[in-house]
Amino acid sequence: MTATTTGPDRSRTAARGRWTAPARPVWEEPPTRAGLTAKGAVLALACLAVLVPLWIVVVTSLSSKRTITEAGGLVVVPKDITFIAYQELLSGGQVTRAALVSVGVTVTGTLFSMTVSILCAYGLSRPGSLGHRAILLTLMATMFFGAGLIPTYLLVQTLGLTDTYLALILPSAVSVFNILVLRGFFMGVSPELIDSARIDGAGDLRILWQIVMPLSRAVVAVITLFYAVGYWSAWFNASIYLSDQKMMPLQNVLIQLVQKQEIPVGLGQAVKAGPLSGIAVQMAVMVLALLPVAVFSPFVQKHFKKGMLTGAVKG
Repeated sequence: MTATTTGPDRSRTAARGRWTAPARPVWEEPPTRAGLTAKGAVLALACLAVLVPLWIVVVTSLSSKRTITEAGGLVVVPKDITFIAYQELLSGGQVTRAALVSVGVTVTGTLFSMTVSILCAYGLSRPGSLGHRAILLTLMATMFFGAGLIPTYLLVQTLGLTDTYLALILPSAVSVFNILVLRGFFMGVSPELIDSARIDGAGDLRILWQIVMPLSRAVVAVITLFYAVGYWSAWFNASIYLSDQKMMPLQNVLIQLVQKQEIPVGLGQAVKAGPLSGIAVQMAVMVLALLPVAVFSPFVQKHFKKGMLTGAVKG
């Protein structure tokens, strides 16, 4: 005869005369030594898959023409380190101009996108706001249905934005996903705190700036990073809306270097008869394109988990 307890987590076997815990699922068991070793090996391989190509790109950009020729292309072991590729690229030519264009578009576009997104998200987060449900449904519909490339191009052309820097900002200025994340975070702000500010005479803009924004630094930092990386990495809008080569951002110059093998104006003589290698130029432009993201991402990383999870779950 076997006697069992009424509790769901434990059972007693009469034959053994003692309590025994039921078996736990596999994912709740402590990891074995073999499992930890396998996880470490996989993580190490993943890190190497990311760091080794980056190392090769940086080392090749710092190598002399003779070193690159001896290596037969890409350089793995650094030798004869020189900064001539960066000196030539940043000496005021096409790459310098393209970098300044990318910086200007990124800063201006990010400020504009964040302003519109924050104002829209805050308005949609307030219950009873004018047209709340209709505007929200309209925004969400654009996530699933789009007009397409040709109507978008015709709209930009009709507005007279072709061959202007506004064509690099306005067509992709607002992301509905980012607005929904901000809205979910703003809805998590205590209503009592907002009501007390209203009693003290604060308006919506003051409540947003002095109360909601300080409490939403995490999600604002993450969304700002999303917009900034998007603008910095964008190349498609420039390729279809701009025809003037002098207005091209850095990513489009990088495409010309890597895919079309077109050396920027002013560097052709240095590559053909001078100490500069075409491969070093390509790698140096890659480093310049990756540098801002690699520098600023770690500062926002600490806010990423809190900002995304809280904004996605609440509301």
